[in-house]
Amino acid sequence: MEWYLPVIWSLIIAVAVVMYVVLDGFDLGIGILFPFAKEERERDQMMNTVAPFWDGNETWLVLGGGGLWVAFPKAYAVVMPALYLPIIIMLLALVFRGVAFEFRWVALTSRRWWNLSFSAGSTLAAFCQGVVLGGLVQGINVQNGQFAGGSFDWATPFALLCGVSVVGGYALLGSTWLLMKTDGPVAAQARKTALTLLPVVLGFMAIVSLWTPLAFDRIAQRWFVTPNIFYLAPVPLVTAAVAYLVWRGLKGTAEYAPFFGCIALFVLGFLGLGISTFPYLVPRSLTVWQTAAAAPSQILMLFGVIFLLPVILGYIVFVYWLFRGKVREGEGYH
Repeated sequence: MEWYLPVIWSLIIAVAVVMYVVLDGFDLGIGILFPFAKEERERDQMMNTVAPFWDGNETWLVLGGGGLWVAFPKAYAVVMPALYLPIIIMLLALVFRGVAFEFRWVALTSRRWWNLSFSAGSTLAAFCQGVVLGGLVQGINVQNGQFAGGSFDWATPFALLCGVSVVGGYALLGSTWLLMKTDGPVAAQARKTALTLLPVVLGFMAIVSLWTPLAFDRIAQRWFVTPNIFYLAPVPLVTAAVAYLVWRGLKGTAEYAPFFGCIALFVLGFLGLGISTFPYLVPRSLTVWQTAAAAPSQILMLFGVIFLLPVILGYIVFVYWLFRGKVREGEGYH
C-alpha cells in the first residue's frame, strides 16, 4: 500500500468534519438558542437566516462518514459499535430536527411543540457529537483489531464534558451568525449572548486542553516533550490571540469579524485534537495505515472525490453568495 494514500484520505475526512462542524455548527446553534428568543417573530427571523442552507450543510456529515467507511473500513468497524448509541441518537435527533424545521411553518396551532422539537433536536445532536468526539479522544478498547469494550464505554466524565462543550461552542457560533445575518432586537440579543458565551466556551477549551495531557500520557508526550513543545506552542498562542480579537469585535460594533473569528477558534481546536491523535484513527490502537482499505479501492474513490468535491464547494459558495446580506424581520424563504 502506498503510504501517502491513507494520509490523503485522512485529510479529506478532516476537511469534511471541519466543514460540517463550521457550517452545521451555527445551524444547530440557532436551535440551541431558540428557547431564549422572546417572541415568535424573532424565532421566525432566526430560522429564516438558515432556511436556504441547513439541509446542504449536512452534506459534509455524509462525506465524512462515507469516507471513513470506504477508505478506512477497519476503523469504521471498530468506531461504530464502540459509539453506536450516541451516533444513532445524534442521527435521530437530526432527523427529528429536520421534520420540526419544515412542520413549524405550517402547523400553526402546534407551533410551540415544533419549536421545542427543533430546539431539543439541535441540542441533543450537538451534545452527542461532542460525546462521540470525547469517546474517540479518550480511546477505544481494541483487541485483535476488533472492538472489545462495552456499549457504555464512551459514557465517561471527559466525554460528557466534551458534549457540553460542543453545545456551548455551537451556541456561540449561532449567536455570532445571528449578529452577522440579522438586525434589530435579534442582533442586539445575539451580541449580548455571544459576549456571555465566549468566556464559557474558552473555559471549556482550557479544561479539555488541560484534561487531555493529564489523563492520557500519549497526548502529554506529543505536546510537552522537546522539541515538540517549541513547534506546537504557536497553536495555543494563536488561539488566545483570536479569542481576544473576537472579544474586541463583540465589545465594539463589528458584525462579521466575530463569526469568522469563532470559525477560526473551532479550526484551531480541531487542529489541536488532530495533533494530539494523529496518526491514530482509533486512538491507542489503530493507525490510518493499519485501518486503510486496499490501495486500488482508495484510488478509485479518490477519483470520485476529486471531481465531486469542487462541485460541492462551488455549490456552497454559490448558495451563500446568492443569499448574502441580512435577513430582516418579516423576510423569509418559506
